[in-house]
Amino acid sequence: MQALLSLFARNPSCTLLPCAMHAGIVRGLMTERLPGLRELALTARGLIFDCDGTLADTMPAHMQAWKDAFAACGTACDEGFLLPFSGVPSRMIVRAFNERFGTELDPEAVGAGKRARVRPLLAGALPIRPVAELALSMHGRMPMAVASGGTRDDVEATLNAIGLLHIFDSIVTADDDVEPKPGPGVFLEAARRIRVAPSDCLVFEDGEAGFEAARRAGMRFVDVTPYRACAFRSDRVADLST
Repeated sequence: MQALLSLFARNPSCTLLPCAMHAGIVRGLMTERLPGLRELALTARGLIFDCDGTLADTMPAHMQAWKDAFAACGTACDEGFLLPFSGVPSRMIVRAFNERFGTELDPEAVGAGKRARVRPLLAGALPIRPVAELALSMHGRMPMAVASGGTRDDVEATLNAIGLLHIFDSIVTADDDVEPKPGPGVFLEAARRIRVAPSDCLVFEDGEAGFEAARRAGMRFVDVTPYRACAFRSDRVADLST
């Protein structure tokens, strides 16, 4: 483990797949794998988390809202198109859809329709327990930020639903005037706000756009997607200590 941590600490382009090691029982994952995440976190001076699909299991809700919003415009959009755009602002997703399929959908209107559909679902968001528990355990120990391609209302509603809204020093969203993922701007702004050099930040992400944004920002990152598949999820972060 120490050799792996040393390699990771030296290499800004290194990605750790926390569940890529042999799979244990789900509850065993919490005691055996999470200390590794804590050790990785302690190699940094600041932590930056994506929200959807990283801290909270909201991706199914967002996918369904997108499908319904496109259907309301008379067209279909499947997950195969949407998945690579995890963490990307809605207007950019609709523009990419137009470019690929030759449509002329209004990015603002479709995005607004998607947000209206997903917002009621966010109140029922559940935490991705290993990542949420890590964030909670680091509260007060080092600066932390959320950097998301979602709107501020949606991000704050999600964080509030999982009980983590109060623990972050800053939240950067699509409503801020920063370059979105896969550009580095959203992460660089988060680092600026928590007053930590980019090279001293560690990013927790689940999407290709986020991985690329971290690389461009000169930040190390952890791919949390294995946790989304195998983590035990509590109802709320208030239950994480049990």
